[in-house]
Amino acid sequence: MGKGEATRQAVLDSATEIASRIGLAGLTIGSLATHTGMSKSGLFAHFQSKESLQSQVLARAREQFVDLVVRPALAAPRGETRVRELFERWLGAGKAGASCCLFVSAAGEYDDQPGAIRDQLVRDHLDFFESVELMFRTGISEGDFRADADPAQFAHDVHGIMLAFMHAHRLLGDPAAEGRARRAFDSLLAAARAPK
Repeated sequence: MGKGEATRQAVLDSATEIASRIGLAGLTIGSLATHTGMSKSGLFAHFQSKESLQSQVLARAREQFVDLVVRPALAAPRGETRVRELFERWLGAGKAGASCCLFVSAAGEYDDQPGAIRDQLVRDHLDFFESVELMFRTGISEGDFRADADPAQFAHDVHGIMLAFMHAHRLLGDPAAEGRARRAFDSLLAAARAPK
């Protein structure tokens, strides 16, 4: 990786962290210049436009989320163990305020704003739902979950648990948020588990 690319990656990491605090819509080349101490012209040379910057920040956040959550889960044994690892990694990322929080806030910012950023967010969310469904479906084939269990419903429900957790943990500062999320997830698994 050349010096220019290394600089660009470092700036994207900073931009992703900034966007997770101020929102993706508030991230501009000017606000990034203010936060990083870099010149607007230097940043413009890397990103060309606000939309390009936002799009690249989403791509970087997706890479970070895959590295923190999805890839480690896929390294776990197939079945319930893998699904549980996914939840644990996702919960840890949510507690740390990592890239998953950017996807939650950006979804709220862009849910009714048509355009390229919203389209990318939709693709990213659907790709992740598909990953959760696939991990759960593998658990069915391994015999850990009931054959009639619905992978799409499971992905929907675990996503709901995580959204509630992030709301309670980050916005409300509820010290019971993690315990509640864990109990809800355990109940979801118990309802899906194949009879022994």
